[in-house]
Amino acid sequence: MAGMIAGAASAQDHRQNAPGEFDFYVLSLSWSPSFCEAASERGNSSRGIRTQCAGRPFSFVVHGLWPQYDRGFPNYCQRPAPRLARNIMTSMLDLMPAPGLIYSEWDKHGTCSGLGARGYFEAIRKARAAVKIPADYLQLADPKSVAPAEIEDAFIKANPGLSSSAIAVTCDSKRLSEVRICMSKDLQFRACEEIDRRACRRSNVVMPPVRGG
Repeated sequence: MAGMIAGAASAQDHRQNAPGEFDFYVLSLSWSPSFCEAASERGNSSRGIRTQCAGRPFSFVVHGLWPQYDRGFPNYCQRPAPRLARNIMTSMLDLMPAPGLIYSEWDKHGTCSGLGARGYFEAIRKARAAVKIPADYLQLADPKSVAPAEIEDAFIKANPGLSSSAIAVTCDSKRLSEVRICMSKDLQFRACEEIDRRACRRSNVVMPPVRGG
């Protein structure tokens, strides 16, 4: 999945891919209606897509919790990755409604956390619980055209302690893709210049609606 934030960046750090050796996390929240609309345009109706896009409507879902270096990031820190127990996967479907995503996030990012599988997914749940989604986005009934800075501002307003240097909005050619929030290892909001630099540069993005997107 798209945990890529900075090219082949893991080589930029001497701790390259050592589990638990990283500086901070990025909590990536995907705007599910954009993901589903893009998948539909590509004609992708795989089982994993249907699980997320054909069931109950989702707004922001967790894409992942990604260990980062101040420059670059580790990935696939254990090859092969320890097998993820199915009961842990199913326990996360309320936040990450695609089994394949959960397995791939563990292999690519979870193995770099230095935590066991249960501890890593507990950290995802805690990180997600620490972020309040702005009320306007929870039941978005109509398409919304919005400036990325407005999305950032809404999250900052809803989350005391979150600053503009700790959040970045990403987009595809026209739609909101993700909101990425930087957190310390103990899951406090944290500035992250490199993530912020890679944010969406469009003046406006479309948020497809939660229902019927």
